[in-house]
Amino acid sequence: MIAIIDYNTGNIRSVINALNRIGAADCVLTADADTIRHASHVLLPGVGEAGTAMNELRTRRLDTLIPTLTQPVLGICIGTQLMCLSSEEGDTTCLGIFPTRIVRFQSLKVPHMGWNTITSLRSPLFSGIDEGSYVYYVHSYYPELCDCTIAQTEYGVPFSGALQKDNFFGTQFHPEKSGPVGEQILRNFLSL
Repeated sequence: MIAIIDYNTGNIRSVINALNRIGAADCVLTADADTIRHASHVLLPGVGEAGTAMNELRTRRLDTLIPTLTQPVLGICIGTQLMCLSSEEGDTTCLGIFPTRIVRFQSLKVPHMGWNTITSLRSPLFSGIDEGSYVYYVHSYYPELCDCTIAQTEYGVPFSGALQKDNFFGTQFHPEKSGPVGEQILRNFLSL
């Protein structure tokens, strides 16, 4: 069973639909710690503001659970940002899984919205994905590059398009909105 963490952020239906499209119908939207702990895979998707999203995780006591998970965990967009050290958005302390900060794009149109490429791919998450493949972004804040960066994108500055540390993965882009490339990334995640 795949657990999609419910913490009152947007875009959950798109993720469920994408999982259904690739044949992963055994998924549940939940904030129940036992259900999450016993799932084969966990997704932390979302669209929203970092401070509010972290407060929702704390209210549900998921901020202490998520870093202890041992199965594959995939953050998407704000979910990825919450897995980092901190965010400039709302001066928010995050989960601290990835050793990098979330900062706002400077001197560029925000949000960074639309298709952009991912390069420097280095993870089983990108098996069968070509360098320079296009993925879909909607964000004003980004994870800085770090040792856990497994894909880069450039929008004025290079940033972490995806991150990995141990069993934790994060995509700043939206695989559920990234067509066949995104579907392959989701399949790769579910095969881990």
